[in-house]
Amino acid sequence: MRLLIAFLLPWLTFFTIGKPLAGILCLILQLTLIGWIPATIWAVYSLSQYKTDKKIEEALAHRGR
Repeated sequence: MRLLIAFLLPWLTFFTIGKPLAGILCLILQLTLIGWIPATIWAVYSLSQYKTDKKIEEALAHRGR
């Protein structure tokens, strides 16, 4: 679901992963027609990093048990 949001409304992706400042910057970038593509790429990349960070946190939590 977040991936679909990243393609349609890149700025909203940042709010869903807890990065509101990046979301505001992305919205400003997205307001230009040329900036839409970089905003989308940035959102998809950030979402990928967010998922990777969550997997690492989960692995470390299980390791500590």
